[in-house]
This record gives sequence, structure tokens and C-alpha cells, in this order.
Amino acid sequence: MDASDSQALVARYRRDGYAVIRGLFSVDEVALLTAATDQIEAEGAAHGRSFRHGNLFYNVAPGNDGAPLVRMVQWPSYHQPMLEAVRRDPRFVEVLAPLIGDSLTQIINQVHWKAPGSLGDFAWHQDLRFRRPEAAYRNLGTSYVQTGLAIDPHTRESGCMRFIPGSHVHGPLALDTSGEVLGNAMTGDALEAAGLSDADAVDLLLAPGDLALWSPYLVHGSGTNRSAHKRRLYINGYVRAEDCDRGEWAFRGGVPVPLGPEPALVHFEELRVRPEPHYLEG
Repeated sequence: MDASDSQALVARYRRDGYAVIRGLFSVDEVALLTAATDQIEAEGAAHGRSFRHGNLFYNVAPGNDGAPLVRMVQWPSYHQPMLEAVRRDPRFVEVLAPLIGDSLTQIINQVHWKAPGSLGDFAWHQDLRFRRPEAAYRNLGTSYVQTGLAIDPHTRESGCMRFIPGSHVHGPLALDTSGEVLGNAMTGDALEAAGLSDADAVDLLLAPGDLALWSPYLVHGSGTNRSAHKRRLYINGYVRAEDCDRGEWAFRGGVPVPLGPEPALVHFEELRVRPEPHYLEG
């Protein structure tokens, strides 16, 4: 990415709360990512229910046919080499450095699936609601960027994400947080209660290999996959290391940092108390 492209991306991101880079990863690279996520999905389905081993977490629920449906896997990079390589690919720090610097830790590393016809909606929300504990994050709006790499076509039919451009400038909004985000539909009433309108929403249309960036304050959600194919997204969230007390290193001074032998504290508060593999009840 040359200097003018980088400046334009920064300007779009700061104005709209998001930006898109087309074709950042090649067709061949996407094919490798597809194989890696197929492996992870098969592992999750074999567990049959939600399973955790440290930061690695498989969110598994019954599908429409009663068979195990993998909806999300957090931190698959601990044991999937392709996903580990991609999360610290130098292209990420090249894109992110003008926004948040080149010494970055990582808070989010996860794959989301939307199987055709399955309940995979995400209600309108801001990602800041998941950055907990709040005291571990400083200057969140200017130190944190969420990224999503498309593995399949993201269209309205396949349940692409929807953004409210410019909503990041309002800071934390009074969106309904009484229920789970995953599995609940977007509603216009939730937006209106926060002073926003569904009429302003735009579809985030992505081809395989496209990368989207968005602010933790950007209001977004996504709908049901009504296409005939899966809709997968590889999400990696990066934060300026000096502004966060948690996470795994991704880049130090622009240099990629592999995962170490011991997992860092990210979201799983019982990481040191219950590090063993275990199934979740319910």
C-alpha cells in the first residue's frame, strides 16, 4: 500500500468508522484459509457441544437438523498454523500502523460461521461492550481496530454485516444490551432508541480476500444467511500495546510475534484457575 492509499484509508476510517481494502489476500491464500477453517469446524462439530481449553473456545449449538453447528471459534490460532500465520501477517501491521502504531497486542482472534438458513444473526451493537474489564483498555476509540477477512462472499443474501456510517463519533450509545448479540436479529427499534435510523445502514459487501476495518464504537450487526453457501469471516482485533493490559502480542515495532508456550490473559478470567480442557454446561 503506497502513501496516498494509506492516507485515503485513514481518512475514510476516521470519517465513517470503517474502511475496506479489496483483494488484500489472494485466491490461493483464501483457499488455504478455507481448508484451515474447515479443519476447525470439523473439530468443533466432533465435540458436539461448546468446549474450552484455555483461550481456545468452540461455540457449538444444535443446528436446524439437530446436528452440532459451529457458530464461532475463539483463538484457533493456538493450534491451527495457517490461522496463526495470517493473524500476524505483515500486511496487517502495514495497514494498521497509520491508525494505531506498529506495536500491537491482539484481543480478538476468531472465526465466525453462518451456515445457510441457520440462526446466525448479530443484533445491532458496538464492540466496546465486549472490551472487558473496562479498566484494562485506555483510549479505546483511537487505540483499537477490529479487522474482518472475508473467506466467502459476503452479500445481503448471505447475511453480510451492516454498518451505520459515522455512528462511531457518538461514543458509547444506549443500545439494548439485555440479550445476547449472537443469535438475535437486528431491529429498527433498537437503533431508534439510540437516536439512529435503519435507513442510514449500509451493507458491507465483501469478496473473498477483502479486509474490513471498523471502530469499536461503530454500530453494526448482520442478518440471516439465506444463500446456498457458508459465510465465514476471520476476525482479528488489534490494540496499541501501551494502551491495553491484556492480549497476545502480534507485532513489536512492526515485527510479527508468534504465540508463546503460555497463553496470555485475554477474556477468559479463569485462565490460570481452570486451564484444562472442559465442556460448558447447557
